[in-house]
Amino acid sequence: MTVNFADLSEGDTLPPLEFGPVSRHVLALYCGGSGDHNPIHVDIDFARASGVDDVFAHGMFSMGVLARMLTQWVPQEQIREFGVRFTALTPVHATITCKGKVVEKLTIDGEQCVRLKLATALDDGTVTLAGSATVALS
Repeated sequence: MTVNFADLSEGDTLPPLEFGPVSRHVLALYCGGSGDHNPIHVDIDFARASGVDDVFAHGMFSMGVLARMLTQWVPQEQIREFGVRFTALTPVHATITCKGKVVEKLTIDGEQCVRLKLATALDDGTVTLAGSATVALS
């Protein structure tokens, strides 16, 4: 499916993406794939000694899941900007729901674009990432 600029309106939502539950195995694989071997993400004893009950997902892991939602909506080469703020931890066994909404239609350097408000949230509604993206559309 091709996303067309003319077919979108401010307030339209992207198809959500649900990922999870986030397992210990997935976190260990992410450590290896990303090169981020901080033990707080895989070692429960280390996590508890750091003041948290259990391990939690890397912030960049959640950002990657959010990016997957974007690239399922449009091809990667259409993404002009993508950024997030980390707002809460994503605990092991959590399910992440990614959402996006069109907040502005505009032209940038001759390209028709939309600005998106993005977020990831846990089942209880806790927002773990808040972000935005700018996407070029035809």
